[in-house]
Parts: sequence; structure tokens; C-alpha cells
Amino acid sequence: MEITTIGLDLAKNFFQVHGVDDAGAAVLRRTLRRSQVIPFFTKLQPCLVGMEACGTSHYWAREITRLGHDVKLMPPRGKTDANDAEAICEAVTRPTMRFVAVKSPEQQAALSIHRARDLMVKQRTQMINMIRGLSSEFGLEAPRGLHQALTLARRLIDGEPMPMPALAVDVVASLSRQLLDCHEKVLNFERAIVRWHRGNDISRRLATIPGIGPIGASAFTASVTDPHQFKSGRQFAAWLGLTPLQNSSGGKERLGRISKMGDRYLRKLLIVGMTALVRNAKYKPEKTDPRLAHFMARKPTRVATVALANKTARIVWAIMTRGDVYRRQHIPVLAA
Repeated sequence: MEITTIGLDLAKNFFQVHGVDDAGAAVLRRTLRRSQVIPFFTKLQPCLVGMEACGTSHYWAREITRLGHDVKLMPPRGKTDANDAEAICEAVTRPTMRFVAVKSPEQQAALSIHRARDLMVKQRTQMINMIRGLSSEFGLEAPRGLHQALTLARRLIDGEPMPMPALAVDVVASLSRQLLDCHEKVLNFERAIVRWHRGNDISRRLATIPGIGPIGASAFTASVTDPHQFKSGRQFAAWLGLTPLQNSSGGKERLGRISKMGDRYLRKLLIVGMTALVRNAKYKPEKTDPRLAHFMARKPTRVATVALANKTARIVWAIMTRGDVYRRQHIPVLAA
């Protein structure tokens, strides 16, 4: 029995294995426990191993690659039953299949900071909304904004008299302490991101793009292992879900809203960064790129923001593939 291709369906405890020979005939169907995976591939002759890209796939890809196997990760598709391993085994041999580059441990470590920070930011927002809501029930209106919410939280913790019963003050003060603790964790994670960013050449180059700060630059650097797997900046923007959906028939092309497919976190960072640029353009038009001002004059604000995010995604891809930095008023060679 000579196995040439393995489809490995990853899970928490039980892994499904499907193997075929040169002729494509199934020669192995087996379920492995987590502790059996490495011993199984150690005894197996080097072959092609296909897996769906997920949270643990990069770890398994590195471990199985060290054993001499050729591991390829594929974007996940809709799954229904235990036949996934067979489908993966079939898909990994297809010439048109697109694969996901394996992340390094350093990239995954950087992304873990981003995920933790994102969680803390969401919890901080929840705390702020809860404190503002409870305070407003007793006639205490808190101004909008993070700084104002933190100021109110400190006043509550310091015991400043508030127009609400003592029991309600205790509840809101407890939430305020949790809010400040959450805010401090966000700051600590951001400091860790900045330290990682300063030690990475690609991240520093991406940070030269307007609207892409250390957080956005480090997130792209840690998420995109091989930018050359994308043939163009447009393909990269499509991977981020920033290109319009097509609904074309009868020779007519109809473009709708952006697809919102791909990495939601990277797309969110781009949209937030471009929103900040558009906002600054409104309040400080003298410091705005004339091309951006002209575009904003022709399009609604949100359309301009998303279009700018699409353009920035292409710039990110260009810088990552060419090893360059962002240059203002740059004119492409084909347009010169």
C-alpha cells in the first residue's frame, strides 16, 4: 500500500485521515486521536498532505512538514459530515486550487496579541455602554467618547457624589473599575504590538502608508505570509472582501456591494483607518491629498471610504511584494 496523497480533517481530539494511491484509489480511511497524529506521519513515507486552513492548521503544517511531507493548506469551505477528509484529499491535487501559506510561530504570536486586544476593545466598549446606560437612568448623562467615559469612571471610583442611590453607585463603581482595568490591558497589548512592529522591516514599511498605523501594519505583516500568492493588488483586495459582488447575466454586468469575504479583522482595520483619513480631510482640507478631496466631492462619504480602503489594500500588496515604501504623489510606470 503506497500512499501518495493524504487528506487530513483537523479537529480538537479526533482527526479524520483519507489516503489515496497514484491511481487515485482510496487505500486508507482512519480516525486518529490527537496524540496519534505525529507518530502516524512519522512512520508514513513522504507524501502530499492537504488540510483546511484554520486556527490549528499552521501548527500541524509545521510539524508534519518537519517529517518530510509536502503540506498544503486550503481555504475552508462549507462542511457537512465526516467525508471532508475525502474531499480535501481530492481538492489538494487540483491544479486550480489556491493554497494558504503556512504562518511562522512569530506571526501567530503577533496575531494572538491582536486578537486579545480586539477582545479587550469590545469588552471596553460594552462596559462604557453599560455605565452610560445605568447612569442615564438616574439623570446622569455622560458625554460621548472614550476619554469622557474614562473620566466618569474615575470620578465614580474616587467616590464623587452622584445623583443616584448608594446601591446603584456601588454597581456602577464596580463596572468602572473593570472598565479601567480593561483599558489598561488594551494599552499594554498596544505597547506589545508597537514593540513587535518596530522590530519588523515589512511592518515599518507598511506604516508609511497614510491611514495604516503600527496596529494595521503589524496585522497585515503577521497575516500575509506570502503576498506573491496574489497575482495582483486587485486580487489581494478581493481576498479582503473589498471588491464589489457581480450579478451579471445576459451580457450585462451589474456590480453590487462589496463582498465582505476574507479576513474581517484586516478589512475592519482598513475601513477604520480610511475613515480617519476622510474625517481629517473634512476638518483639515488644506492638508488633504487633492486626489482624495476630488474623489470625496464626487462620491458619498461611505463610498469614498470603502473605495479608499480598496486602493490602500492594493498599495499594501505592492509594498509587500516590491520591498518599497509609500511615496506621496507617486505616478505608476504605466501611467507616466
